[in-house]
Amino acid sequence: MKKIYAILLFILVTGTVYANNLTDVAGKDTSEVIALNTIGYNNRLTDPRGTLIYAEKAMKLALKLKYPRGVAEAFRVKGIGEYYLNRPDSALNRYFDALNIFEKINDERGQGNVFNNIGNLYQLLDYEKALEYFGKASKIAEKYNDTALIARISLNTGNIYNRKNMYQNALNAYTKSKALFTVLKNEDLLIQCLENLGFLYYQLRDFAKAKELLLEANVKARDRDMKSTVAAIDLTLTDLYVSENNFTEAEKYLAEGKNYSMLIDNKKDIYDYKHTAYEMELKRQNYKAALNYLINIYQEDSTSYRSNVSTKLSLLQQEQDRRVQAVSEQRKQELSRVIIWSVTITAGLLVVVIVLLVGSVKRKATTNAQLQELNNEISRQKDNLDRINHHLEEIIDERTKDLQVKNKKLSEYSSYLSHQIRGPIATLKGLMNLEKEGLVDQQECIDMMDKCVSEIDEKIIEMSDMLHDPGKTGF
Repeated sequence: MKKIYAILLFILVTGTVYANNLTDVAGKDTSEVIALNTIGYNNRLTDPRGTLIYAEKAMKLALKLKYPRGVAEAFRVKGIGEYYLNRPDSALNRYFDALNIFEKINDERGQGNVFNNIGNLYQLLDYEKALEYFGKASKIAEKYNDTALIARISLNTGNIYNRKNMYQNALNAYTKSKALFTVLKNEDLLIQCLENLGFLYYQLRDFAKAKELLLEANVKARDRDMKSTVAAIDLTLTDLYVSENNFTEAEKYLAEGKNYSMLIDNKKDIYDYKHTAYEMELKRQNYKAALNYLINIYQEDSTSYRSNVSTKLSLLQQEQDRRVQAVSEQRKQELSRVIIWSVTITAGLLVVVIVLLVGSVKRKATTNAQLQELNNEISRQKDNLDRINHHLEEIIDERTKDLQVKNKKLSEYSSYLSHQIRGPIATLKGLMNLEKEGLVDQQECIDMMDKCVSEIDEKIIEMSDMLHDPGKTGF
């Protein structure tokens, strides 16, 4: 079992090191994909054709690296480029391509960005559809606290409210987005906020405020070479000056905006400038010039233009729905296969686990039997020790009793000795005192002293015999 664990650990460590090496190599290349997509996105307002070129380069490199997130982002950036070139059908196709890949790799933040782009595409044609996509994007943005996406959604939602004449709602949305873009230091989108606020105040007939905001946006957009934005700002400025009968300024911004529209080949803006020029000449009663503009205007007016584009987008939306349905069915089939394989693998693992458990139970049973035998042996040894301890206790009790008897004898011998010896010794002491006083004859004193010594000697011998023969009694 230890060998198996060691092999598994070796495989895991080896795989981790190899994967880390691959990640390091891929990271260097994928950063180039990210950089190309970023450059393409940043060119959207100045050179939308360049946006398409950089996105195509990013896509080729991402496909080569098998980097799906990079491919999806390249599709999204291409869609943005197509949008600014006024090719809504191509833009929507690219957005759907990006969305399909982001869904496959479960990249919700990528999906949120695409939802916002699709909503932005629909805002000129179908407000409810646009709000539906903005709602999807908003849920994802709130989930991940994506401030940049929240700001863009707020800006685009403000455009919807503006077009629906819900001016207070539009003002709130623009103000929120402007505050967020200020924190993010996103100058391009701050300029778009100024443009949208200027258009809103123009709608409210507050020409002074509108002019202030639009002129500020115009200067900043020209400084940053934001051709598409300048064209849109100049169109509103032209309408504003026409409303004020300031035809000199109107002609100035009409010419500037028309040139920017032609530089980026935005056919819709070109059409709008022709229509604005027609309205300007009509208002200044220059009917001949107005008639020339009217003759050169596209055969379809803006309403039919919207209708045709809306039809295209609807067909594309239906196609996307069918593709989503097909992908859903395919995923269900893949999920079924995964479930079957998972169940099979799980069953196999369960069999292995059961075999291991059975082996473990058998080993435990053997071990338990050995432990039981050892316990029995320990019990037997304990019983023997108990018996030995009991015998030792009996011996100790017997010896203790014997010592108690001897101690008692010694106490009796000591008392006896003290009593028997004390008498002759007292007699000796008395004789010695009498002899000193001269009260007794010397020879008589010696005889009596000899008798006392003999008596003492006899008592000592008698006591010695008694000590060596405890069974003998004499006192």
